[in-house]
Amino acid sequence: MIVAFKRDAVSNSDMGRLIFVTGGARSGKSRYAQQRAEAFSGRLLYVATASIGDEEMAVRVQRHQLERDDRWLTLEADVDLAPQLAAAAEGCSAVLVDCLTLWLNARMAVDGTDADRIAAAGASLLAALQALPATVFVVSNELGCGIVPENRLARSFRDLHGLLNQRFAMAADEALLVVSGLPLCLKSNL
Repeated sequence: MIVAFKRDAVSNSDMGRLIFVTGGARSGKSRYAQQRAEAFSGRLLYVATASIGDEEMAVRVQRHQLERDDRWLTLEADVDLAPQLAAAAEGCSAVLVDCLTLWLNARMAVDGTDADRIAAAGASLLAALQALPATVFVVSNELGCGIVPENRLARSFRDLHGLLNQRFAMAADEALLVVSGLPLCLKSNL
């Protein structure tokens, strides 16, 4: 059962928080984060980090767009996300970044496996998100439960992604793991 949040369920103490939502592929993490964000009144910002590289991805993106009502604004930004956030989120009560995994993929296309550059870009993104007056939901895949990848690039991606997830989870006011559509609270600083 996926928990639905009503708009009147949001209190002032929820404003300006960072909520990190992780889970495996198709675990329900994006749906959960979107429902939480939609509990806020007013304008909402969806930050799309995916690049459309084929027809199947285009269909996925279109499906996600149809699931959002007219309160949602959309910012499409894969690599240089941090500098665009403040202007895009102006007047929004909640921001949903979906997802950190695809952002890292795009970032690695620019920075390769340079851990220092990736860490700096991640720190910049985190700081930009924390500076927003809106509550921010960051969705990210949990990749650490699988087998060790056989090739170096995949191992580097997994390692950099794990470090990025750790940084965001540690900075978050709330961190959740979604498994089979059910949220498990990992951390809550209420």
